[in-house]
Amino acid sequence: MSEIDVNYLLSQLRTSALEAKGTDRTLAVSVNNPTGLDFSEQLKDAIDQVNSVQKESGRLKNDFTMGDKNVDLVDVMVASQKASVSFQAMLQVRNKLISAYQDVMSMPI
Repeated sequence: MSEIDVNYLLSQLRTSALEAKGTDRTLAVSVNNPTGLDFSEQLKDAIDQVNSVQKESGRLKNDFTMGDKNVDLVDVMVASQKASVSFQAMLQVRNKLISAYQDVMSMPI
């Protein structure tokens, strides 16, 4: 299995979150075109976007369960899958960050 680049994953996560919101892909953060934000701000933004996708999915599920005629089952399932995929991507980023931290901490001084 090849190594996963954290910046690439963050870029993909941001792109997925923007697509889930219906925003244009060109607004996604690119590794080759940094926005000037530091890493912690980018990570916080990515987590916030995953959270908003999950909240929207939960809202749609709740509305469908309550019998809202404007909410279609297909929309609920698509939102649920988008939330799942974005959460799994964030989980992989977290795992990679923990692995990188452990590697750095085990280096001799």
